[in-house]
Amino acid sequence: MKFSEELQERGFVNQISGESLSEIVDGQKRVIYHGIDPTADSAHAGNFVVWMLLRHLADKGHKIIFLVGGGTGMIGDPKPDVERSLSAPNEVRARVEKLSVQAEKLLGGNEIMFVNNYDWLSKIDLITFLRDIGKHFTINELIKKEAIANRLGSESGISYTEFAYPLLQAFDYLTLCREHGCDVQVGGSDQWGNIIAGVDLVRRVEHKSVFALTVPLIIDKVTGKKFGKSEGNAVWLDAEKTSPYQFYQFWFNASDESVIDYLKLFTFLSLETILEIQKEFTANPGSRSAQKTLAYEVTTFVHGKEEAETATHVSESLFGETPFTSLSPKEIGVLKQNAPGVSIKGSTDVLELLVRTELASSKREARTFIEGGAIHINGQKIEDFAMVLSKETFGEVALIKRGKKMISLVSFE
Repeated sequence: MKFSEELQERGFVNQISGESLSEIVDGQKRVIYHGIDPTADSAHAGNFVVWMLLRHLADKGHKIIFLVGGGTGMIGDPKPDVERSLSAPNEVRARVEKLSVQAEKLLGGNEIMFVNNYDWLSKIDLITFLRDIGKHFTINELIKKEAIANRLGSESGISYTEFAYPLLQAFDYLTLCREHGCDVQVGGSDQWGNIIAGVDLVRRVEHKSVFALTVPLIIDKVTGKKFGKSEGNAVWLDAEKTSPYQFYQFWFNASDESVIDYLKLFTFLSLETILEIQKEFTANPGSRSAQKTLAYEVTTFVHGKEEAETATHVSESLFGETPFTSLSPKEIGVLKQNAPGVSIKGSTDVLELLVRTELASSKREARTFIEGGAIHINGQKIEDFAMVLSKETFGEVALIKRGKKMISLVSFE
């Protein structure tokens, strides 16, 4: 299978310029760049799909330039609905540094160059920019771009600052083409207009053919929501923003309809291996084998094997067959940080505890759950309504479950 065919099969390709994807990635080794503006100090799952594509490209020998927009980040790519708030220069610089470190960790080990477009955008004077760059763009072209068109039709309108953003991104492409021989830009499908602006500018100024490649926006097939911070469901790659356990759980909770797509996009497992996983999963979807593999592989890549194994063990204790008593002190610490829980001074009876943990709305309902065999503490089925729980009987920490998914961690003082 050609590399271009593998990228297609994995789902990385949305739009391309040129005659074919094979022309871009199967022949000569390219210099490929991707840019990200520092609107936050960490990438999230929405950015991650492009980073995975970059890693595949780098592994095949293409040279990667990773651009963090210290310059364009002070302007802001036009949003389709409202004007962006301008960030303070020192805040932008701090975000640039954090994003660069994060990208280097995940993309390192290959021939990757990190650049900041502030280095050249801050040096070009306005008259030169308007004469040498602005003259290659028409208002007619710019107002056809989706985000700009949407804003022009809204009450808020669009400032000249954001209106000029495509020129700045196009100038980035021209600069990287001139200085480093860059001939491919990759990005999300929402960046197609900006990327094509760069392709056109290079053609007009340098009389060279360069290429554009975009990946599709990743949409959950069940909820219809995209992966991205604008949707209010951001899953960050920074462990301080989204803990490795929460990160693992996000992937583990992937829908049955989407999980195979995610395995192709977000792991380095071969397509043959993924096909075998799909066959097993189709035969027994209740096993969630595909989700377990996805969560482990992605967490390993982003946070390391140790964190992935910790998250797996804790998850299996909460929702699988792993005994709670087998957890290490570190794993119990992860539980305390992420699982709902209560603190109990002295002792309490089990009916009161079920109400305190909100696993039952009343003692009467708690009795019903116990009678139905739905309550387990540290894996032990509870049948005695009068059972008393304390540090002496269950240790410093106990895990109480109602059914398979309702849980609470109890700490005894």
